[in-house]
Amino acid sequence: MKLSFDDLHKAFESRVRLGIMSALAVNDSLDFSALKEFLGVTDGNLATHIKKLEKEGFVSVEKSFIDNKPNTKYEMTAEGKAAFDDYLSLMEKIINAKKS
Repeated sequence: MKLSFDDLHKAFESRVRLGIMSALAVNDSLDFSALKEFLGVTDGNLATHIKKLEKEGFVSVEKSFIDNKPNTKYEMTAEGKAAFDDYLSLMEKIINAKKS
C-alpha cells in the first residue's frame, strides 16, 4: 500500500488549523482568547480558521456571556476527533515508512 500526503485531510493543511485541533485534543474546551494566545494569531486569522473547522463539523462553538462579556468556547466534536486521529495515524505511517 502506497502512503501519500494526498491522503491527508485538507482541513489540516494549515498550521493554524492543526494547532487548533491539537490544542482541543488535549483540552475539553478552550475559549477564543486562550486559543488566540496559544497560537499567536490575530482575531481575524483565528476566526477564519475556526469557521473552516466548524464547517467541516470538526469543532463546535458555544457562545455565552461571562460577567456581561461575550465568551466563545470551542470543543472538538466526535467527528473532529475521528478525523484528527486518522490524520495523526496516517502521518505516523508516512513517517515510519520513510524511516524504512
